[in-house]
Amino acid sequence: MFTNSHTARIDASAPAPHAGDRAYAPDDRSKGRRRLLMLLPLGVFSALAVALGWGLSHNAQVIPSALIGKPVPEFSLPAVQGRTLGLSSGDLKGEVSLVNVFASWCTACREEHPVFMELRRTNAVPIHGLNYKDRPQDAEKWLNTMGDPYTRTGVDLNGRVSIDWGIYGVPETFVIDADGRIAFKHVGAVTPEVYREKLAPIIAELRK
Repeated sequence: MFTNSHTARIDASAPAPHAGDRAYAPDDRSKGRRRLLMLLPLGVFSALAVALGWGLSHNAQVIPSALIGKPVPEFSLPAVQGRTLGLSSGDLKGEVSLVNVFASWCTACREEHPVFMELRRTNAVPIHGLNYKDRPQDAEKWLNTMGDPYTRTGVDLNGRVSIDWGIYGVPETFVIDADGRIAFKHVGAVTPEVYREKLAPIIAELRK
């Protein structure tokens, strides 16, 4: 059998070990168990980190909504300061449209804004704005400076309507069908690629 680590020879007169047996010195077994217990938390943490990293990289915009396929929540919001048309659930019926959740303090909203301005210029799809927890004067200044792509814009000053919509943050964009049901939800900035590959096909299908 194999001797302990302090003996580098094989004793030929000793009985052969049973299949599957491994020879350890008593101290080695104890050390091995301690080493395993020490490494176990690190292994679990590493596995969780890898899983989380994969999830964030592959599904950063895949956050399920329980409202998909359901009517938009009942709400009525006043207009942004300096505008006359607010936004309510009744305004989201009769045609396919987008509802964009934005705020003047949102960096990603600035990134996606030119996309919505182009959609407004080409009359591709009606866009309604839901201004999230913004100071009235800041929202007005932002739209005056950046341009206003919205047909209607409602102010959700305390965020209560956004809670009903299941909104996690800004920006978020919803595709609404002609019956006022939520057909799709996109989390994050709407880039030209996102609109072309995700939103536009859904809009086209809903219009058939």
